[in-house]
Amino acid sequence: MLKVKLIEKLQHKYALSEKGAKDMIKAFIACTLSYIVLMMPVGLLYYLVGDLMHNNIEGINLSYYIIGIAVCLVLIFITTYFQYNATFLATYIESGIRRISLAEKLRKLPLSFFGKKDLANLTSTIMADCSTLETASSHWIPELIGSIISTFLVAVSLFFFDWRMAIAALWVLPVSFIIVLLSSKVQYTLGKKQMGVKMACADGIQECLESVRDLKANNAEAAYMGQLDIKIKNVEKRSIITELGTAIFVASAQMILKLGIATVALTGGMLLVDGSLDVLTFFMFLLLVSRLYDPMQMSLQNLAAIIAANIQCERMNEILEHDVQTGVEALINKGYDIVFDQVEFAYDNKETVLKNVSFTAKQGEVTALIGPSGGGKTTVSRLAERFWDIKKGKITVGGMNISKIDPEILMGLYSIVFQEVTLFNNTIMENIRIGRKNATDEEVVQAAKLAHCDEFVEKLPKGWNSMIGENGSELSGGERQRISIARAFLKNAPIILLDEATASLDVENETMIQEALSRLIKNKTVLIIAHRMRTVTGADKIVVLKDGIVAEQGSPDKLVKEGTIYKHMAEIQLEAASWKI
Repeated sequence: MLKVKLIEKLQHKYALSEKGAKDMIKAFIACTLSYIVLMMPVGLLYYLVGDLMHNNIEGINLSYYIIGIAVCLVLIFITTYFQYNATFLATYIESGIRRISLAEKLRKLPLSFFGKKDLANLTSTIMADCSTLETASSHWIPELIGSIISTFLVAVSLFFFDWRMAIAALWVLPVSFIIVLLSSKVQYTLGKKQMGVKMACADGIQECLESVRDLKANNAEAAYMGQLDIKIKNVEKRSIITELGTAIFVASAQMILKLGIATVALTGGMLLVDGSLDVLTFFMFLLLVSRLYDPMQMSLQNLAAIIAANIQCERMNEILEHDVQTGVEALINKGYDIVFDQVEFAYDNKETVLKNVSFTAKQGEVTALIGPSGGGKTTVSRLAERFWDIKKGKITVGGMNISKIDPEILMGLYSIVFQEVTLFNNTIMENIRIGRKNATDEEVVQAAKLAHCDEFVEKLPKGWNSMIGENGSELSGGERQRISIARAFLKNAPIILLDEATASLDVENETMIQEALSRLIKNKTVLIIAHRMRTVTGADKIVVLKDGIVAEQGSPDKLVKEGTIYKHMAEIQLEAASWKI
C-alpha cells in the first residue's frame, strides 16, 4: 500500500508514467547503494591507520587490504553500472513515454483547452519542459534522494563512535537543507516570471516567422525586431535575476556546510586535549566529513534545481490531468439529421456566445449558416462536431445526443472542409490519404479526380508522389483547397461541414470547386458557413445568426419575401457586385 502511494505521488509530482515512477524508485536505491559503497574505502583506510598505529608494517597482513581494495573496486563498478542503467537509460525511455503521452493527451483534449494555449507554449512544454525533467530524473532527483538516504545511514553509524563528534559533524546538514527549502517560494515566484518572459519571447519569434511576408510588405521589420530584441533582453535579465535569487540561498547553505569541517576540527581538538577522544577516531571523523560534505554540496544544488523544476511539472500536469471529452463508442443514431435544441454556449465561462439556438439540418438537404461577423456561425459548426461541449440544451445527430458519444467515434460521421486548409510536408498522395488512412492508392486517385486534383497533379514532375512543402507551400490556394475536398471525398462521411470553403478563391477555381462540392454533398446532411449570398442561393434552408441567436430561418425564397437580415445582406451584396472603379 505504501509503495502504491509512493508511485502515485511520484507520478503526480514529476509528471511520470507508472513505469517511470517505479524506475525512479529503483534509481533511488541504486544511488543509495553507490554512495554507501563509495564510503567503503574510508572504512578500509580507517582500519589500515589503526593497524599502523598499533603494529609495525611487518605485523600488518597486507593481503586483507589488497583483497579489500579489490572488493571495493568490484562493488563500485557493479553499483555504478546499476546506477547508470537505473538513472540515465531508464530516464531516456521515460522521456520518450512522457512526450508520447503528452501528444496523445493533446489529441484527446477539447478545443477549449487550445483556446488558452498557443503553439509556442505547447511546443515548449513537450520539448523544453520534458528536457528539463529528463535532467531532473537522471541527475537531480535520484542523486539527492540517494545522498540523503546514504548520509542518514552514515550519520546513524557515527553516533556509535562518538556522539559529540557526530553532532559536530552533522549539525550543518539540516541547517543547510532548511535554508534551501526556505527558498522554495522565492524560486517559484522567480521561475514563474522567467517562464512568462520566455513564453513572450517564443511567441514573438514564432509570430515573426509566420508574418515575415506581411512585415516586409509594410516595411515593419525594423520596428518588429526592435520589440523582439526587448523581449530577448528581458529573458536575459530575468534569467540573471532568477539565478541570483537561487544562488543566494544555495551559496549560503554551502558556506554553512563548510563550517562542519571547522566544528569537527575544533571539537575533536578540544576532546583530544581533554583525553576523552583517541587520535584514530579524530582522524576517522576528519576523513569522513571531507568525503561527506562534497556530495552534499552538489545535493544542495540539486535540491534547488528540483524546486525550480516544479514549474515545468505543473505545466505538464496541466495537460496530463486536464479533463478529456469522453463517451460511449457505439453509434445509436437513426439517420443523420442534426438538431440544435435550446443550445447555450460560452467560451471559458465568459460572456454567452449562443443563446437558445434551435434549428434542424435535415439529411439530404443543404443548410446554410449566415449572418454578420461574430454572430456565432463558426461556433455552431464547432459545437455540431463536438469540438466543444455545450453549457445548456442538446445537440443530436439522428436522435443521438452527441455529448454522450466518444469524440473520435463521432468524427467518423463528419467530413469537414475548412476555409484554412492544413497540409503536411509530404506527398500529395499521403496528404489526401489522411481522409482515410487505410485507403488504397487507387481509391485516393479516384477521390482526387472527383475534386479535380488530377488537373494540376499530373503536371508535376513526380505526379502523385510530389512533395508539396510545409503546409502546401508549393501549391496555390485553389490547389490546396481541392486537396482538402479530395480528403472529404475519400472519407465519404454522411455529414458534410463546409466552412467558407470557396471564400478566398478566384472565380475559375471557385466554379471548379463548387462543381466538386455539388458532387460531394449528394444525399448527405450538409451544413455550410457562408458570407457570399451566391454560395447559399441553392441551399434548402437558411439559418441567420445574429448576436448569438437565431434571428431568422427558412428557405431562401421565404427569407427574401419575409425576412429582414437575409434580405438586407442579399441586397447589399448585389449592390456591391455592380460597383465599378
